Amino acid sequence: MGVYVVLLRGINVGAHNRIAMADLRGLLGDLGYRDVATHLQSGNAVVTSGDEGPDAVAAAVGAGLGERFGLEVPVVVRTAEAFDAAVAANPLEVGDPSRFLVLFCSGTLDTEALSALDTAEYPRERLAVTATEAYTAHEEGLRFARLPEVVARYTDGSVTGRNWRTVVRIAEMTRR
Repeated sequence: MGVYVVLLRGINVGAHNRIAMADLRGLLGDLGYRDVATHLQSGNAVVTSGDEGPDAVAAAVGAGLGERFGLEVPVVVRTAEAFDAAVAANPLEVGDPSRFLVLFCSGTLDTEALSALDTAEYPRERLAVTATEAYTAHEEGLRFARLPEVVARYTDGSVTGRNWRTVVRIAEMTRR
């Protein structure tokens, strides 16, 4: 049995891609996942399942969202172990957790190109990168953040961000 973190991109932002978390929990349960729990209204879930792997979970959830709700949204999935490793790998100091993002990528990041970026162009933002996550700190807040869009250009998959407070809470949920 494996524990998976399911992150949906662009759920319940403005009037688009609206889904109640009770409906998401129902879908995940109907897909055969157990111990389904959600956090906040932005498409964060923790589920228990067989060992089919993150890519299979992402594909099943994406297909289920399309079939049941007509939603086509990127789905990024991590095992609980990989999620914990992403938390532990954070190389940046977290000042204000609401101004600090972890960007989870469904594909591979071009770490070489991202490491070569001239971060002087983003004077109030900081960036650190691992193979599958990027960490960004935003002194002026997320409203003015430019680096998440830049990071998204350097991956062959989808990117979804969560602030540090949410990341820590989801990590706690995987240890239930």
